[in-house]
Amino acid sequence: MQAQDVMISPVVTVGPNATVRQVAKILLERHISAVPVVDADNNILGIVTEGDLMHRTESGTERAYAWWLRLLIGDAQMAADYVKSHAVKVEDIMTREVVTATPETPLNDIAMLLEKHQIKRVPIVNKQGQLVGIVSRANLLQAVASARPKLEISLPDSIIRKKFLEEIRKQPWAHTFNLNATVQNGVVDIWGFAPSAAERTAIRVAAKAIPGVVMVNDHLLETPAFVY
Repeated sequence: MQAQDVMISPVVTVGPNATVRQVAKILLERHISAVPVVDADNNILGIVTEGDLMHRTESGTERAYAWWLRLLIGDAQMAADYVKSHAVKVEDIMTREVVTATPETPLNDIAMLLEKHQIKRVPIVNKQGQLVGIVSRANLLQAVASARPKLEISLPDSIIRKKFLEEIRKQPWAHTFNLNATVQNGVVDIWGFAPSAAERTAIRVAAKAIPGVVMVNDHLLETPAFVY
């Protein structure tokens, strides 16, 4: 799936001259947590999130600094915080370096962007740089929740074993030098070595994902046992 398959469009936006109070009302009324800032041609200029409005003078939540903390963070940071808490227009508090993606960006890449930049949404722009949609963490969850199960056809025991071993041997984390599996009537018994609980779990998950598997028995050891 691509960004265009799950993105929200059209997007609620504001101009750079919108006031902080107007943005706060939009976030509340539309039940959203961020709003992109665009120019007259719908080119993205920045984004304002709930986090940008957490420390505001209107709510009495502006940051207060002890004398020793002022020495540590410096004047520039305190000045930036003052802007965040006192600015009237969104152009003064918006994040200007916005991580974006295109409608054709695979969802896997979107997930990586969210994780890498520790953000909650990615605006989607076309080739001209115009905002056409937005993908949030919630939209990725919606893709998972709405996924239709693949048509499962039970496979013969020999094919189950073959597919399992092929899958595990492709994984760089797997210790496959003496990994083995036997399959009878869809029951997979796994033998060999796995040095961590995470690897044991991953191996079991790989087996359970194969069509026709009805049970997985884990006989893996924590230390290598050479059997050949």
